[in-house]
Amino acid sequence: METKQQQPSSAFVAASWIALLAGMAAYNIGLWNAATMQLNEKGYYFTVLMFGLFAAVSVQKSVRDQMEGVPVTAIYYGLSWFSTILCIVLLTVGLWNADLTRSEKGFYAMSFVLAIFGAIAVQKNTRDAKFFRNEEAPKQ
Repeated sequence: METKQQQPSSAFVAASWIALLAGMAAYNIGLWNAATMQLNEKGYYFTVLMFGLFAAVSVQKSVRDQMEGVPVTAIYYGLSWFSTILCIVLLTVGLWNADLTRSEKGFYAMSFVLAIFGAIAVQKNTRDAKFFRNEEAPKQ
């Protein structure tokens, strides 16, 4: 079954960027303002966010490549999924054991999820937009 790709709408592109930036900003502002959290803890949570964003985009790209018939090695595909699951586990374990209120833990979890969703959507939109620019370019 072949699916027809559509160019992403301006509204979806804007919503994706807003989700990515809002999730990242909220998460990092929360870290910045965490008065009781030590600097090494802040570094841990920041690294988990950055690792998670990269891993989620990597999964999205490898899944999309496979759907489009672009060769993806099994090791890269597996590492992409492993990395995504690992960063979620690291965040979960970190928050579970953190001396934070439940509302703070929920705040970090939800802003993390929002940032991950935004990163996946932005990557998808970027790829779709490039595909349509290439399709509309005059053939020489």
